[in-house]
Amino acid sequence: MKTIAIIGGGVTGVTTAYALAKRGFAVTLLERHRYPAMETSYANGGQLSASNAEVWNHRATIGKALQWMLRSDAPLLVHLHPTWHKLSWFAEFVSAMPNYHHNTIALARMAVAARDHLFQWAEDEHIAFDLQRQGILHIHRDRAEFEHAVAVSKLLARGGVTRRAVTPDEMRAIEPALRGEFYGGHFTDSDSSGDIHKFTTGLAQAAQRLGAQLRYHQQVVHLDAGADGVDVTVLQGEGAETSRYDAVVICAGAASRALAAQVGDSVNVYPVKGYSVTVQLDDAASRAAAPNVSLVDDTVKLVCSRLGEDRLRVAGSAEFHGHNRDIRADRIAPLTDWVRQNFPEVCTRSITPWAGLRPMMPDLMPRVGPGKAPGVFYNTGHGHLGWTLSAATADLVASAISSSWEAVRQRTASPLKMA
Repeated sequence: MKTIAIIGGGVTGVTTAYALAKRGFAVTLLERHRYPAMETSYANGGQLSASNAEVWNHRATIGKALQWMLRSDAPLLVHLHPTWHKLSWFAEFVSAMPNYHHNTIALARMAVAARDHLFQWAEDEHIAFDLQRQGILHIHRDRAEFEHAVAVSKLLARGGVTRRAVTPDEMRAIEPALRGEFYGGHFTDSDSSGDIHKFTTGLAQAAQRLGAQLRYHQQVVHLDAGADGVDVTVLQGEGAETSRYDAVVICAGAASRALAAQVGDSVNVYPVKGYSVTVQLDDAASRAAAPNVSLVDDTVKLVCSRLGEDRLRVAGSAEFHGHNRDIRADRIAPLTDWVRQNFPEVCTRSITPWAGLRPMMPDLMPRVGPGKAPGVFYNTGHGHLGWTLSAATADLVASAISSSWEAVRQRTASPLKMA
């Protein structure tokens, strides 16, 4: 049986392990933490959002970044100290701008494909993850923002995502708890929300039941790919241990770039930091006043999702500051302020702040498929759509591995048939 190592136990690594285990491969998942989903898959915005498939490679993004550059609480914050990684990433970001339309449509199609896989897996494995299939409502505060969203909706429609414009009165009918004045909105009733950490941990247990080995406290430090397999070296106490696998899938999030370089590939993932707060809805008044429908505020680039009866997750921000994981008070404050402004009767006394590094490619398209070296594959770089796309990209990379080995088997078997 072919052996495959999965590097990374976030949502992409776990979905990849599950997809491969279902196909009968001998899978070993290597995760540096004690449990799965302890980094970027721990406390994101909670959205399964095909309606957010618009890529960021647009002149409006650059304009807003320049406008917000000196604001410490800006939704998009680029720290000014230059590094080669940051400069090369932004150069590729700009060069990908002509592909804005094509890539937005492609991501929408991928998100639609992922939806069917994810819901089926959760049903098959009886995973409870606070799923809310009540759609996602985008709110717009001015005409320019609304008209941009109209253009985006046309691209999404070409990718199979139906998103309809709604009036302020329709917005309040969709989510009666919403307060404030709005120009209009867009509603995608096929989108949903839930708890990514619960989903990922539940699927990790399912992969284990299918025979996958889940190994924790496994810090991968070196890869060496050759014709007869891939050597994976992990730290073990004060020493190191090397094991050989027939193939490896790099699902290591922001660490994917360094690992890819060891096997001759350029995977220009940048760690774009995002923040969230989880508001504990401890009293009946807060539970009644909190939204049930998942929201996206396009003006300040924040999202919120109801997680069960007693939690509200608010997330957003994009901070370019390398691998810095600090949770800054001035970046958390806009999230709690947003709750007070839009849902004033929700008590924000009890909150849990969090920050994670989104692994983002310059064109916002995930890197999925084989690398240059034999036996090396990737499923990484999903950016702000990691959970939304994960089930589709896991199936894609599992299919690529199956196809590559079937082709090898047929080539090696054909001389015997002739004899």
